[in-house]
Amino acid sequence: MSFRTFDQPNRNGTVANLGRMAGVAHGHAIAPEPKRPMAARHDPIAAQRRIECPGSPHRETIAAQAGGVADGATGGLVPPIHVASTFVRDADNQYRRGYCYGRADNATVRQVENVLTDLEGGAATLLFGSGMAAATTVFLALEPPAHVIAPTAMYWGLHQWLMEEAPRHGLEMTFVDAGSPAALQAAMRPGRTQLVWIETPSNPLWTITDIAAAARIAHDGGALLAVDSTVSTPVLTRPLELGADLVLHSATKYLNGHSDVVAGAIVFGHTARAFDACAKLRGMLGGVLGPFEASQLLRGLRTLHIRVRHQSVTALAIARHFDGHPCIKQILYPGLARHPGHALAARQMQGGFGGMLSMRLRSGEAAAIAAAARMRIWKRATSLGGVESLVEHRSSIEGPGSPCPPDLLRFSTGLENIDDLIADIEQALGN
Repeated sequence: MSFRTFDQPNRNGTVANLGRMAGVAHGHAIAPEPKRPMAARHDPIAAQRRIECPGSPHRETIAAQAGGVADGATGGLVPPIHVASTFVRDADNQYRRGYCYGRADNATVRQVENVLTDLEGGAATLLFGSGMAAATTVFLALEPPAHVIAPTAMYWGLHQWLMEEAPRHGLEMTFVDAGSPAALQAAMRPGRTQLVWIETPSNPLWTITDIAAAARIAHDGGALLAVDSTVSTPVLTRPLELGADLVLHSATKYLNGHSDVVAGAIVFGHTARAFDACAKLRGMLGGVLGPFEASQLLRGLRTLHIRVRHQSVTALAIARHFDGHPCIKQILYPGLARHPGHALAARQMQGGFGGMLSMRLRSGEAAAIAAAARMRIWKRATSLGGVESLVEHRSSIEGPGSPCPPDLLRFSTGLENIDDLIADIEQALGN
Protein backbone atom coordinates (compact mmCIF):
# COMPACT_ATOMS: atom_id res chain seq x y z
CA MET A 1 0.00 0.00 0.00
CA SER A 2 1.52 3.32 -1.04
CA PHE A 3 0.38 6.84 -0.21
CA ARG A 4 2.00 9.99 -1.48
CA THR A 5 4.63 11.67 0.65
CA PHE A 6 4.97 15.41 1.02
CA ASP A 7 7.57 17.81 2.31
CA GLN A 8 7.27 18.73 5.99
CA PRO A 9 4.84 15.95 6.90
CA ASN A 10 2.22 16.70 9.52
CA ARG A 11 3.66 14.47 12.24
CA ASN A 12 2.39 15.20 15.73
CA GLY A 13 0.75 13.44 18.65
CA THR A 14 -1.95 12.09 16.38
CA VAL A 15 0.54 10.35 14.12
CA ALA A 16 2.36 8.96 17.12
CA ASN A 17 -0.95 7.46 18.20
CA LEU A 18 -1.44 6.04 14.69
CA GLY A 19 1.89 4.30 15.09
CA ARG A 20 0.76 2.77 18.34
CA MET A 21 -2.41 1.54 16.64
CA ALA A 22 -0.24 -0.10 13.99
CA GLY A 23 1.55 -2.01 16.73
CA VAL A 24 -1.80 -3.22 18.02
CA ALA A 25 -2.83 -4.31 14.54
CA HIS A 26 0.33 -6.39 14.08
CA GLY A 27 0.29 -7.94 17.54
CA HIS A 28 3.38 -6.17 18.88
CA ALA A 29 3.81 -5.13 22.50
CA ILE A 30 3.37 -1.38 22.70
CA ALA A 31 3.15 1.38 25.25
CA PRO A 32 -0.35 2.13 26.59
CA GLU A 33 -2.37 4.26 24.19
CA PRO A 34 -2.96 7.80 25.48
CA LYS A 35 -6.53 8.73 26.26
CA ARG A 36 -6.35 11.95 24.22
CA PRO A 37 -4.01 11.65 21.23
CA MET A 38 -4.51 15.26 20.15
CA ALA A 39 -3.01 16.60 23.39
CA ALA A 40 0.44 16.79 21.83
CA ARG A 41 -0.88 19.64 19.67
CA HIS A 42 -1.29 21.73 22.84
CA ASP A 43 -4.96 21.91 21.99
CA PRO A 44 -6.98 24.05 24.45
CA ILE A 45 -9.75 21.45 24.54
CA ALA A 46 -7.31 18.88 25.94
CA ALA A 47 -7.09 20.93 29.13
CA GLN A 48 -10.84 21.02 29.59
CA ARG A 49 -12.59 18.41 31.66
CA ARG A 50 -13.29 14.97 30.30
CA ILE A 51 -16.14 12.56 31.00
CA GLU A 52 -15.75 11.23 34.51
CA CYS A 53 -17.20 7.79 35.12
CA PRO A 54 -16.02 4.40 36.40
CA GLY A 55 -14.17 2.72 33.56
CA SER A 56 -14.39 3.90 29.98
CA PRO A 57 -17.57 5.77 28.97
CA HIS A 58 -19.90 4.11 26.49
CA ARG A 59 -20.27 5.63 23.04
CA GLU A 60 -23.73 6.99 23.82
CA THR A 61 -22.22 8.97 26.69
CA ILE A 62 -19.35 10.24 24.55
CA ALA A 63 -21.77 11.46 21.88
CA ALA A 64 -24.34 12.98 24.25
CA GLN A 65 -21.68 14.93 26.16
CA ALA A 66 -19.68 15.89 23.06
CA GLY A 67 -16.65 14.11 24.42
CA GLY A 68 -17.10 15.62 27.86
CA VAL A 69 -15.65 19.00 26.95
CA ALA A 70 -16.93 22.14 28.65
CA ASP A 71 -15.75 25.70 28.08
CA GLY A 72 -12.64 26.16 30.20
CA ALA A 73 -13.21 29.87 30.69
CA THR A 74 -16.88 29.89 31.71
CA GLY A 75 -17.80 26.27 32.42
CA GLY A 76 -20.41 26.40 29.68
CA LEU A 77 -21.65 22.95 28.69
CA VAL A 78 -21.86 24.07 25.06
CA PRO A 79 -18.32 24.92 23.96
CA PRO A 80 -17.66 28.16 22.09
CA ILE A 81 -17.20 28.33 18.33
CA HIS A 82 -13.60 29.21 17.50
CA VAL A 83 -13.62 31.44 14.43
CA ALA A 84 -10.04 32.78 14.33
CA SER A 85 -8.32 32.37 10.98
CA THR A 86 -4.81 33.19 12.21
CA PHE A 87 -2.87 32.88 15.47
CA VAL A 88 -0.13 34.78 17.31
CA ARG A 89 3.35 33.30 17.15
CA ASP A 90 5.56 32.70 20.16
CA ALA A 91 8.43 35.13 20.80
CA ASP A 92 10.85 32.82 18.94
CA ASN A 93 8.47 32.61 15.93
CA GLN A 94 7.13 29.14 16.78
CA TYR A 95 3.54 27.88 17.26
CA ARG A 96 3.82 25.80 20.42
CA ARG A 97 0.09 26.00 21.10
CA GLY A 98 -0.50 23.92 17.99
CA TYR A 99 -2.41 26.50 15.96
CA CYS A 100 -0.95 28.23 12.92
CA TYR A 101 -3.63 29.00 10.33
CA GLY A 102 -7.35 28.41 10.21
CA ARG A 103 -7.34 26.27 7.08
CA ALA A 104 -5.64 23.43 8.95
CA ASP A 105 -6.04 24.45 12.60
CA ASN A 106 -9.37 25.03 14.31
CA ALA A 107 -10.26 24.02 17.86
CA THR A 108 -13.97 23.49 17.09
CA VAL A 109 -13.12 21.19 14.18
CA ARG A 110 -10.62 19.28 16.30
CA GLN A 111 -13.19 18.73 19.02
CA VAL A 112 -15.56 17.08 16.57
CA GLU A 113 -12.69 15.02 15.15
CA ASN A 114 -11.88 13.77 18.65
CA VAL A 115 -15.49 12.71 19.26
CA LEU A 116 -15.67 10.84 15.96
CA THR A 117 -12.36 9.14 16.70
CA ASP A 118 -13.76 7.90 20.01
CA LEU A 119 -17.07 6.78 18.49
CA GLU A 120 -15.34 4.71 15.80
CA GLY A 121 -12.55 3.44 18.05
CA GLY A 122 -9.94 4.93 15.74
CA ALA A 123 -6.64 6.75 16.15
CA ALA A 124 -7.42 10.03 14.37
CA THR A 125 -10.07 11.77 12.27
CA LEU A 126 -10.04 14.45 9.59
CA LEU A 127 -13.11 16.55 8.88
CA PHE A 128 -13.84 17.90 5.41
CA GLY A 129 -16.23 20.33 3.77
CA SER A 130 -18.29 17.46 2.29
CA GLY A 131 -18.42 13.69 2.01
CA MET A 132 -17.15 13.95 -1.56
CA ALA A 133 -14.20 16.06 -0.41
CA ALA A 134 -13.32 13.38 2.16
CA ALA A 135 -13.72 10.46 -0.25
CA THR A 136 -11.85 11.97 -3.17
CA THR A 137 -8.99 12.98 -0.87
CA VAL A 138 -8.42 9.29 -0.04
CA PHE A 139 -8.11 8.43 -3.72
CA LEU A 140 -5.98 11.46 -4.57
CA ALA A 141 -3.62 10.55 -1.74
CA LEU A 142 -2.72 7.23 -3.41
CA GLU A 143 0.65 7.00 -5.12
CA PRO A 144 0.00 6.66 -8.87
CA PRO A 145 -0.22 4.42 -10.74
CA ALA A 146 -2.64 2.68 -8.44
CA HIS A 147 -5.21 -0.06 -8.92
CA VAL A 148 -8.39 0.40 -6.87
CA ILE A 149 -11.39 -1.89 -6.37
CA ALA A 150 -14.83 -0.38 -5.69
CA PRO A 151 -18.44 -1.63 -5.69
CA THR A 152 -20.71 -1.54 -8.70
CA ALA A 153 -23.55 -0.39 -6.42
CA MET A 154 -22.43 2.58 -4.33
CA TYR A 155 -23.09 6.28 -3.82
CA TRP A 156 -23.54 7.41 -7.41
CA GLY A 157 -21.79 10.75 -7.10
CA LEU A 158 -18.55 9.07 -6.03
CA HIS A 159 -19.03 6.29 -8.60
CA GLN A 160 -19.18 8.89 -11.34
CA TRP A 161 -16.04 10.64 -10.06
CA LEU A 162 -14.19 7.33 -10.03
CA MET A 163 -15.35 6.58 -13.56
CA GLU A 164 -14.69 9.98 -15.09
CA GLU A 165 -12.01 11.74 -13.04
CA ALA A 166 -9.97 9.13 -11.19
CA PRO A 167 -8.19 7.83 -14.34
CA ARG A 168 -6.83 11.36 -14.91
CA HIS A 169 -5.00 11.00 -11.61
CA GLY A 170 -3.34 7.69 -12.41
CA LEU A 171 -5.99 5.43 -10.87
CA GLU A 172 -7.14 2.24 -12.59
CA MET A 173 -10.60 1.24 -11.37
CA THR A 174 -12.21 -2.19 -11.17
CA PHE A 175 -15.88 -2.28 -10.15
CA VAL A 176 -17.24 -5.52 -8.70
CA ASP A 177 -20.16 -6.96 -6.76
CA ALA A 178 -18.70 -6.20 -3.35
CA GLY A 179 -21.32 -8.42 -1.72
CA SER A 180 -19.36 -11.38 -3.10
CA PRO A 181 -16.00 -12.10 -1.39
CA ALA A 182 -15.12 -14.27 -4.40
CA ALA A 183 -15.59 -11.29 -6.72
CA LEU A 184 -13.40 -9.12 -4.51
CA GLN A 185 -10.74 -11.81 -4.42
CA ALA A 186 -10.81 -12.26 -8.19
CA ALA A 187 -10.36 -8.52 -8.75
CA MET A 188 -7.27 -8.25 -6.55
CA ARG A 189 -3.90 -7.68 -8.21
CA PRO A 190 -1.36 -8.43 -5.48
CA GLY A 191 1.37 -5.82 -5.43
CA ARG A 192 -0.66 -3.45 -7.63
CA THR A 193 -4.01 -3.05 -5.83
CA GLN A 194 -3.53 -0.28 -3.30
CA LEU A 195 -7.06 0.21 -2.01
CA VAL A 196 -10.29 -1.74 -1.70
CA TRP A 197 -13.27 0.57 -1.20
CA ILE A 198 -16.59 -0.82 0.00
CA GLU A 199 -19.91 0.67 1.08
CA THR A 200 -22.16 -1.31 3.38
CA PRO A 201 -25.13 -1.21 3.32
CA SER A 202 -24.72 0.06 -0.24
CA ASN A 203 -26.91 2.85 -1.57
CA PRO A 204 -29.65 2.33 -2.84
CA LEU A 205 -29.83 -1.47 -3.18
CA TRP A 206 -28.64 -2.09 0.41
CA THR A 207 -26.22 -4.87 -0.43
CA ILE A 208 -24.26 -6.08 2.60
CA THR A 209 -20.51 -6.57 2.28
CA ASP A 210 -18.57 -8.75 4.71
CA ILE A 211 -16.13 -6.21 6.19
CA ALA A 212 -13.92 -8.78 7.91
CA ALA A 213 -13.64 -10.89 4.74
CA ALA A 214 -12.93 -7.81 2.63
CA ALA A 215 -10.21 -6.76 5.07
CA ARG A 216 -8.53 -10.16 4.86
CA ILE A 217 -8.64 -10.11 1.05
CA ALA A 218 -7.28 -6.56 0.87
CA HIS A 219 -4.50 -7.13 3.40
CA ASP A 220 -3.43 -10.44 1.86
CA GLY A 221 -2.93 -8.58 -1.40
CA GLY A 222 -1.02 -5.70 0.17
CA ALA A 223 -3.92 -3.22 0.01
CA LEU A 224 -5.85 -1.20 2.56
CA LEU A 225 -9.60 -1.41 3.13
CA ALA A 226 -11.74 1.73 3.28
CA VAL A 227 -15.38 1.45 4.32
CA ASP A 228 -18.08 4.00 3.56
CA SER A 229 -20.17 3.55 6.70
CA THR A 230 -22.43 6.56 6.16
CA VAL A 231 -25.67 4.55 6.39
CA SER A 232 -24.65 2.26 9.23
CA THR A 233 -22.94 4.91 11.41
CA PRO A 234 -20.84 3.95 14.46
CA VAL A 235 -24.12 3.29 16.27
CA LEU A 236 -24.63 0.07 14.30
CA THR A 237 -21.24 -0.87 12.83
CA ARG A 238 -17.62 -0.09 13.70
CA PRO A 239 -15.59 -1.18 10.67
CA LEU A 240 -12.19 -0.62 12.29
CA GLU A 241 -13.00 -3.35 14.81
CA LEU A 242 -13.68 -5.70 11.88
CA GLY A 243 -10.34 -5.04 10.21
CA ALA A 244 -10.89 -1.91 8.10
CA ASP A 245 -8.14 0.69 7.86
CA LEU A 246 -10.19 3.80 7.09
CA VAL A 247 -13.84 4.70 7.63
CA LEU A 248 -15.59 7.32 5.52
CA HIS A 249 -18.70 9.24 6.54
CA SER A 250 -20.77 11.71 4.64
CA ALA A 251 -21.40 13.60 7.88
CA THR A 252 -24.12 15.54 6.07
CA LYS A 253 -26.33 12.52 6.65
CA TYR A 254 -26.84 10.70 9.96
CA LEU A 255 -23.93 12.17 11.91
CA ASN A 256 -25.40 15.66 11.63
CA GLY A 257 -28.96 14.47 11.14
CA HIS A 258 -30.72 17.80 10.69
CA SER A 259 -30.32 18.57 6.97
CA ASP A 260 -28.47 21.81 7.67
CA VAL A 261 -24.78 20.93 7.36
CA VAL A 262 -22.65 19.58 4.49
CA ALA A 263 -19.59 17.75 5.86
CA GLY A 264 -17.44 14.66 5.53
CA ALA A 265 -15.03 12.69 7.69
CA ILE A 266 -12.28 10.09 7.43
CA VAL A 267 -11.50 8.07 10.55
CA PHE A 268 -8.09 6.37 10.50
CA GLY A 269 -7.17 3.13 12.23
CA HIS A 270 -3.45 2.43 12.08
CA THR A 271 -2.44 4.08 8.82
CA ALA A 272 -0.08 6.92 9.75
CA ARG A 273 1.13 7.49 6.21
CA ALA A 274 -2.44 7.69 4.94
CA PHE A 275 -3.22 10.26 7.63
CA ASP A 276 -0.17 12.29 6.65
CA ALA A 277 -1.10 12.31 2.97
CA CYS A 278 -4.78 13.09 3.52
CA ALA A 279 -4.07 15.82 6.08
CA LYS A 280 -1.61 17.49 3.74
CA LEU A 281 -4.01 17.31 0.79
CA ARG A 282 -6.83 18.72 2.88
CA GLY A 283 -4.69 21.72 3.70
CA MET A 284 -3.37 22.22 0.19
CA LEU A 285 -6.69 21.75 -1.61
CA GLY A 286 -8.68 23.64 1.01
CA GLY A 287 -11.36 21.01 1.55
CA VAL A 288 -11.84 22.04 5.17
CA LEU A 289 -14.97 22.34 7.30
CA GLY A 290 -15.84 25.73 8.75
CA PRO A 291 -16.11 26.23 12.52
CA PHE A 292 -19.84 27.02 12.48
CA GLU A 293 -20.60 23.86 10.51
CA ALA A 294 -18.39 21.89 12.88
CA SER A 295 -20.34 23.25 15.85
CA GLN A 296 -23.61 22.25 14.22
CA LEU A 297 -22.21 18.79 13.55
CA LEU A 298 -21.20 18.46 17.18
CA ARG A 299 -24.76 19.34 18.17
CA GLY A 300 -26.11 16.68 15.81
CA LEU A 301 -23.78 14.02 17.20
CA ARG A 302 -25.28 14.48 20.67
CA THR A 303 -28.53 12.82 19.53
CA LEU A 304 -26.99 10.35 17.05
CA HIS A 305 -27.79 7.19 18.97
CA ILE A 306 -31.43 7.89 19.72
CA ARG A 307 -32.05 9.07 16.14
CA VAL A 308 -30.41 6.11 14.41
CA ARG A 309 -32.10 3.57 16.67
CA HIS A 310 -35.51 5.15 16.19
CA GLN A 311 -35.01 5.36 12.43
CA SER A 312 -33.92 1.72 12.32
CA VAL A 313 -37.06 0.62 14.18
CA THR A 314 -39.20 2.68 11.81
CA ALA A 315 -37.54 1.28 8.68
CA LEU A 316 -37.98 -2.28 9.86
CA ALA A 317 -41.66 -1.70 10.66
CA ILE A 318 -42.27 -0.19 7.21
CA ALA A 319 -40.37 -2.98 5.47
CA ARG A 320 -42.41 -5.64 7.28
CA HIS A 321 -45.69 -3.86 6.55
CA PHE A 322 -45.10 -3.63 2.80
CA ASP A 323 -43.33 -6.96 2.36
CA GLY A 324 -45.79 -8.94 0.21
CA HIS A 325 -47.97 -5.88 -0.50
CA PRO A 326 -49.87 -6.28 -3.80
CA CYS A 327 -48.41 -3.05 -5.23
CA ILE A 328 -44.83 -3.87 -4.25
CA LYS A 329 -42.62 -6.18 -6.28
CA GLN A 330 -39.71 -6.21 -3.84
CA ILE A 331 -38.61 -4.69 -0.54
CA LEU A 332 -34.88 -4.09 -0.25
CA TYR A 333 -33.97 -3.96 3.43
CA PRO A 334 -31.34 -6.05 5.25
CA GLY A 335 -33.56 -6.35 8.32
CA LEU A 336 -35.92 -8.70 6.49
CA ALA A 337 -35.09 -12.39 6.87
CA ARG A 338 -35.49 -12.94 3.13
CA HIS A 339 -32.81 -10.35 2.29
CA PRO A 340 -29.74 -12.24 0.98
CA GLY A 341 -27.45 -10.34 3.34
CA HIS A 342 -29.65 -10.61 6.42
CA ALA A 343 -27.54 -13.13 8.37
CA LEU A 344 -24.35 -11.19 7.69
CA ALA A 345 -26.02 -7.89 8.59
CA ALA A 346 -27.25 -9.40 11.85
CA ARG A 347 -23.65 -10.24 12.78
CA GLN A 348 -22.10 -7.03 11.49
CA MET A 349 -24.72 -4.47 12.54
CA GLN A 350 -25.43 -4.30 16.25
CA GLY A 351 -28.77 -2.88 17.43
CA GLY A 352 -30.58 -2.41 14.12
CA PHE A 353 -30.35 -2.56 10.35
CA GLY A 354 -30.39 1.14 9.53
CA GLY A 355 -32.99 3.71 8.59
CA MET A 356 -32.84 3.25 4.79
CA LEU A 357 -34.94 0.96 2.59
CA SER A 358 -36.06 0.76 -1.01
CA MET A 359 -39.25 -0.47 -2.67
CA ARG A 360 -39.73 -1.67 -6.24
CA LEU A 361 -43.25 -1.09 -7.56
CA ARG A 362 -45.00 -3.70 -9.67
CA SER A 363 -46.45 -1.10 -12.05
CA GLY A 364 -43.04 0.22 -13.11
CA GLU A 365 -41.21 3.51 -13.39
CA ALA A 366 -44.12 5.86 -14.12
CA ALA A 367 -46.10 4.45 -11.20
CA ALA A 368 -43.13 4.87 -8.88
CA ILE A 369 -42.66 8.53 -9.85
CA ALA A 370 -46.39 9.20 -9.50
CA ALA A 371 -46.56 7.51 -6.10
CA ALA A 372 -43.70 9.65 -4.79
CA ALA A 373 -45.49 12.77 -6.02
CA ARG A 374 -48.64 11.83 -4.08
CA MET A 375 -46.84 11.49 -0.76
CA ARG A 376 -47.37 14.29 1.73
CA ILE A 377 -45.41 13.42 4.87
CA TRP A 378 -42.54 11.89 2.94
CA LYS A 379 -40.71 14.76 1.23
CA ARG A 380 -39.32 14.33 -2.29
CA ALA A 381 -35.74 15.38 -1.76
CA THR A 382 -32.19 14.15 -2.18
CA SER A 383 -30.07 13.14 0.81
CA LEU A 384 -30.79 10.91 3.78
CA GLY A 385 -30.36 10.54 7.51
CA GLY A 386 -32.23 13.65 8.63
CA VAL A 387 -35.12 13.97 11.07
CA GLU A 388 -37.53 14.40 8.12
CA SER A 389 -38.55 11.33 6.11
CA LEU A 390 -37.52 11.55 2.46
CA VAL A 391 -38.47 9.64 -0.68
CA GLU A 392 -36.65 9.71 -4.00
CA HIS A 393 -36.82 8.08 -7.41
CA ARG A 394 -33.12 7.30 -7.64
CA SER A 395 -32.76 6.23 -11.26
CA SER A 396 -34.01 9.67 -12.36
CA ILE A 397 -31.21 11.22 -10.33
CA GLU A 398 -28.46 8.80 -11.31
CA GLY A 399 -29.25 8.65 -15.01
CA PRO A 400 -27.86 6.27 -17.66
CA GLY A 401 -25.56 3.53 -16.45
CA SER A 402 -27.04 3.41 -12.98
CA PRO A 403 -27.56 -0.08 -11.48
CA CYS A 404 -30.69 1.28 -9.81
CA PRO A 405 -33.90 -0.24 -11.27
CA PRO A 406 -36.28 2.38 -12.73
CA ASP A 407 -39.19 1.07 -10.63
CA LEU A 408 -37.34 1.73 -7.34
CA LEU A 409 -38.14 4.33 -4.69
CA ARG A 410 -35.60 5.01 -1.95
CA PHE A 411 -36.88 5.88 1.51
CA SER A 412 -34.99 7.60 4.32
CA THR A 413 -36.97 7.31 7.53
CA GLY A 414 -37.08 10.27 9.90
CA LEU A 415 -38.50 10.74 13.36
CA GLU A 416 -42.19 10.97 12.49
CA ASN A 417 -44.84 8.59 13.81
CA ILE A 418 -44.55 5.17 12.16
CA ASP A 419 -48.28 4.82 11.52
CA ASP A 420 -48.37 8.22 9.80
CA LEU A 421 -45.52 7.24 7.51
CA ILE A 422 -47.13 3.92 6.59
CA ALA A 423 -50.49 5.55 5.95
CA ASP A 424 -48.89 8.12 3.66
CA ILE A 425 -47.28 5.41 1.53
CA GLU A 426 -50.56 3.46 1.43
CA GLN A 427 -52.55 6.43 0.15
CA ALA A 428 -49.85 7.19 -2.40
CA LEU A 429 -50.14 3.63 -3.70
CA GLY A 430 -53.88 4.12 -4.09
CA ASN A 431 -55.05 2.23 -1.00
